[in-house]
Amino acid sequence: MHARYTWRTLAREVSLILLAVAFLVPLVGLLNVSLKPQDSQSGALAFAFPPTLDNYVQAWNQASLGAALANSFLITGVSVVLIIGFASMAAYPLARVTRGWSRYTFYFVIGGLLVPGQLALLPLYATMRDLDLLGSLWSVILINVGQQIPFSVFLYTMFLRELPLDYEEAALLDGCGPLRSFVSVVFPLLRPVTGTVVILNAVGIWNEFFTPLLYLGGSDNTTAPVAIYGFVSQYVSQWPLIFAGLVISVIPILVVYFALQKHIIKGFAGGLKG
Repeated sequence: MHARYTWRTLAREVSLILLAVAFLVPLVGLLNVSLKPQDSQSGALAFAFPPTLDNYVQAWNQASLGAALANSFLITGVSVVLIIGFASMAAYPLARVTRGWSRYTFYFVIGGLLVPGQLALLPLYATMRDLDLLGSLWSVILINVGQQIPFSVFLYTMFLRELPLDYEEAALLDGCGPLRSFVSVVFPLLRPVTGTVVILNAVGIWNEFFTPLLYLGGSDNTTAPVAIYGFVSQYVSQWPLIFAGLVISVIPILVVYFALQKHIIKGFAGGLKG
């Protein structure tokens, strides 16, 4: 039996089309401006003709985007790996142990979501200075890991509470200890929520601006958002170069997002059931 095509179905389709157009307009404007000559006076949505790739070449060379992208890759990759390791292992006992201390520890950890990062700004900066990490990529990595652990622990814990204990009990009967049982049995089952943790943290860390600006300022190390910010000044902003740099910097994270997007809904669906 086929569903009837009613005016309500038509209204929903038109609404979705208009919503898609609303999301696409800024992207079209971004790409369009990046292809215009720097002396162009036309509007953002007026198509560039003839288009030019000079902005991409200049943005790449003037902002040293190659080195900046390499730093962004390193910071994002190492941070995400550490977040996955620490958050998943911390969530395992919080989800499996039913004693009171486990519940209170879980609330304490996710309480970090309620604490504004600005409160720890000066102490963290002083700590990084005392550890001689200012200007080092490790300062940004450590800050990112600390900031993202609470939300990642929440996702892993809620997902683990929905997993049956059958496989773990079978592994324990075969002589596996808790650590080996987690690594060999439990962690592979966490693939959906791990995909969610990867993409959410990767997007946030890749686009982070303030932390690299603060802890890497004055050094030779920089990240893509900070490098692109170099085209902005008080009186003159080189918008074609800025937009070209944005297009270059967004491509890697878009590739990761589209590769892992199928895990996002699955991870949230499993994590929010509890």
